[in-house]
Amino acid sequence: MQKFGFLLCILLMLAACREDEDVVQPTVSDVGKEETVTDYRGMYVLCEGNMGSNKATLDYLDLHTGQYWKNIFPSRNPQQVMELGDVGNDVQVYGSRLWLVVNCSNKVEVCTADSAHSLGHVDVPNCRYLAFDGGYAYVSSYVGEVGRNSVLGSVYKIDTLSLKVVDRCTVGYQPDGLCVLDGKLYVCNSGGYQPLMSPPQDYDCTVSQIDLATFREERKITVAPNLFRIQADSHGQLWVTSRGVDDDEQPIPSRLYLLAKNASGQIQVKDSVDRIVSDFDIVGDTLYFCGSSINGSKMLRHYGAVDTRTAQVITDSLLREDGTWKVQTPYGIKVHPLTRDIYLMDATNYVSSGYLLCFSRDGRFKWKTSTGDIPGHACFLKTPLAP
Repeated sequence: MQKFGFLLCILLMLAACREDEDVVQPTVSDVGKEETVTDYRGMYVLCEGNMGSNKATLDYLDLHTGQYWKNIFPSRNPQQVMELGDVGNDVQVYGSRLWLVVNCSNKVEVCTADSAHSLGHVDVPNCRYLAFDGGYAYVSSYVGEVGRNSVLGSVYKIDTLSLKVVDRCTVGYQPDGLCVLDGKLYVCNSGGYQPLMSPPQDYDCTVSQIDLATFREERKITVAPNLFRIQADSHGQLWVTSRGVDDDEQPIPSRLYLLAKNASGQIQVKDSVDRIVSDFDIVGDTLYFCGSSINGSKMLRHYGAVDTRTAQVITDSLLREDGTWKVQTPYGIKVHPLTRDIYLMDATNYVSSGYLLCFSRDGRFKWKTSTGDIPGHACFLKTPLAP
């Protein structure tokens, strides 16, 4: 028995050594320190990974040291055999916690914000995007299986301390982006699966307004088909993107919409901006956007800015195209709240490593570094990343 016990210990030690060797370690590259040091210490970048490949990854940019850490989640959570999961869809910091929506893995991973160590996860089917208010997380969900069953979607209400689902509200078809404004939750209903079963014109075209006190849908606001992103500005207005409808007979172009309160205090469509917007970020009174479109066999790339006070385009040349940098597929954009440095995420061909590019506030190219596959979501962190 003593020999058997000794042999068992040796086998366990060897197994542990093999597990340590199998853990994927992050790769680190130097991109350069911030020119202006601020309270923001870093930025998380969530890379979606190609659907079905289980390759969602979490990267980290240390703004104070100028180092970019590629794929940090496995080494910080070696106990998770499947690592982060399949299709990373949203990332946000709320309080001391980092929230990661992993779409096709049907979960919201919750980690410590300062170390990315997992604290657990919440099961949410076909989950999409996050919003927070008053100690609760709100997660949009298609509810039905990925790519199938066009059923009404929902928003799940999660207690951020217990990580328990405490309520659920039914909204429109395939809800995507959502945000909180004046005690209401606004949700973009994309209807993204509907053209699989019906003509393309049958996309959902509404924004659901949910009262947070009762957590029930109060009304739907008709905007445009195939809605996607939504964000509130500092003037109590909402900005919403429509991806439009790609149909040979009745195409509907992508557009940016402004929603504001009317004379009776209800949110409605006030204006629109004729620009193709894949992603945007609002800092101060400026909405920064990126997008892409196809003209024949040629891909067009769009980088611009809109004044949120007037809904007027400030520039369609946000980034200086001077031949020192190149982007294949602009997929996400994030702007530093203080320095106004612009971070552009390039999904390249959607199957290979992507890139993160940094530009100064005046559009001057600063650096470029490799990321995981399909980088598309980012959030800033004030706490320094722990070892």
